[in-house]
Amino acid sequence: MYKCCVFDLDGTLLNTLTALSYCTNHVLCGYELGEIPTEEFKWMVGDGYRNQIKRALTYLGDQELIHFDEACENYMEFFGKNSMYGVKPYEGIREMLKELKEMGMIITVFSNKPNGQAIINIEESFGKGYFDYVAGQIDGVPKKPDPSGALRIADHFDVKPEECIYIGDTNTDMKTGIAAGMHTIGVLWGFREREELEAFHPAAIVEHPSEIVKIAKGDI
Repeated sequence: MYKCCVFDLDGTLLNTLTALSYCTNHVLCGYELGEIPTEEFKWMVGDGYRNQIKRALTYLGDQELIHFDEACENYMEFFGKNSMYGVKPYEGIREMLKELKEMGMIITVFSNKPNGQAIINIEESFGKGYFDYVAGQIDGVPKKPDPSGALRIADHFDVKPEECIYIGDTNTDMKTGIAAGMHTIGVLWGFREREELEAFHPAAIVEHPSEIVKIAKGDI
């Protein structure tokens, strides 16, 4: 029934929260605004680095976003060199991916992280060529929750949206997968709570990566 899995990256495949908080706080400290606790970044990330910086500046009192443009530029420069800081796959992810590949499933990534950093995260965590397709944010393709990027992946592999499983951890992901017409799954090991995911009525909400394999097999 299902031929392709489209995974979100941050908070779904990889725990990147340490890298995101480290790089953002490094930039913000240059403006003497203070630091943000790592856990607070769970609700700041997910829909592009510019929104992330905007929320971080506002959190620390820069309501007029005086430092916004410079902070975005500095962040991208620093993040480009430190995007793997503390990054690691969540428990059970490697085993899940191995089983999906053995089933013949196409495995792909669609992220709002800048494309270069998304590729680095995936290739350094899983190896070059392990995923069939990795797509981060690029000019000319709307970022999530616009479904265009997810649909481009389906079209690339000549599969129908309904033959795809979309997996993510935020409201942005739920909107993306549902708008794309894909079997959308919310995961609870990432950055957001069950209530946020349930509000969008995805096909399933899972607590462990092994459940995704069962869904792909049609067992649940």
